[in-house]
Amino acid sequence: MKKLALAAAFAASATSAMAGSYAKDDVVMEPVVVVEETQASSSSAGILIPLLLIAVVAAAASAD
Repeated sequence: MKKLALAAAFAASATSAMAGSYAKDDVVMEPVVVVEETQASSSSAGILIPLLLIAVVAAAASAD
């Protein structure tokens, strides 16, 4: 009786270990997206807006 129970335990563990399989069609690899940060088109782009603001204020002040 012990041998029969042991054989049943081995059979049950063997079938559960073989339950899944690797199917090549099931695996879908998504393409890797690489995003690079680009630099500003000009090195003086950060100073352009304040210079324009100063020019507009100076023009407004001289018009009085």
